[in-house]
Amino acid sequence: MARPKPNIIIENLDKKYNSEQILEADAIYAVFYEGKPINIRTLNTLVNYPGPKYKKVSFSNSGHAFNLADRLNKIFQMHKFTVVKLIQGEIVTRDGKRNTGKST
Repeated sequence: MARPKPNIIIENLDKKYNSEQILEADAIYAVFYEGKPINIRTLNTLVNYPGPKYKKVSFSNSGHAFNLADRLNKIFQMHKFTVVKLIQGEIVTRDGKRNTGKST
């Protein structure tokens, strides 16, 4: 079965003919542990090179999130990793202030 054609919201074409497309998504799917958001870090315990790497835990496709949750549950022999569908969120700024929508 073919993938559905994505809905392009905006697009930018640079001078080298590279196109950056912003696509519409139904939601973001994130992997949680015991109902709480997580990060995943991998590192080599024998050498400190190249250093820890952080893996993605949120996806615009639910299939990727379910595959990760299933893999983590299998690795750790539990069923505490779940997928959470995020369709709304709170807008925050870089300084940590909340955007209430009111002008000050």
